[in-house]
Amino acid sequence: MQKAIIARKVGMTQIFMEDGALVPVTVLQAGPCTVVQVKTVKNDGYSAVQIGFEPKKEKHTTKPLQGHFEKAGVEAKKFLKEFRLDNSESYEVGQEIAVDVFAAGDLIDVSGVSKGKGFQGNIKRHGQTRGPMAHGSKYHRRPGSMGQASSPSKVFKGKNLPGHMGAVNITVQNLEIIRIDTEQNLILVKGAVPGPKKSILTIRDAVKA
Repeated sequence: MQKAIIARKVGMTQIFMEDGALVPVTVLQAGPCTVVQVKTVKNDGYSAVQIGFEPKKEKHTTKPLQGHFEKAGVEAKKFLKEFRLDNSESYEVGQEIAVDVFAAGDLIDVSGVSKGKGFQGNIKRHGQTRGPMAHGSKYHRRPGSMGQASSPSKVFKGKNLPGHMGAVNITVQNLEIIRIDTEQNLILVKGAVPGPKKSILTIRDAVKA
């Protein structure tokens, strides 16, 4: 992994390509991000780059974090993310990372927290089939057989049951960058990405490209 950046989801739209094809895209406000810390094998046991995104008022920043930002000589940031880049030691503290590290045609992996759906039944949550809808049936949308009589007398761990759906970390791989707007720090990505509007995402080089 050579490149990474933090972004905020703006929303979805569609654009026309040069050949006239209509492509759905997600607009991401990516960076500019600032390098807050460079971790090395000698000091930390591994190499990584810690970057910050979006300014934050000092009164809303804890004292330990204030000291962390002051040591780096950068203004306080709302979001801190760490990336293990292959070339992390080539970065410098205070360096700015902008959208121009990526280019149109690049394949990327986008990670974020999916939309929360609340408590859902097994049909919506796991795609199970409902039972008979006749009047005599008492098993319309229930989760199916729950046990095996006296042996083993338990429900096996991992059974698909109703519960909380969504609000989990998701990575969508091999998304193509359609367009880069360096003036407004925008990345237009083909297709959908996790999370609602205004959510925070991380963008990296595609692992399986």
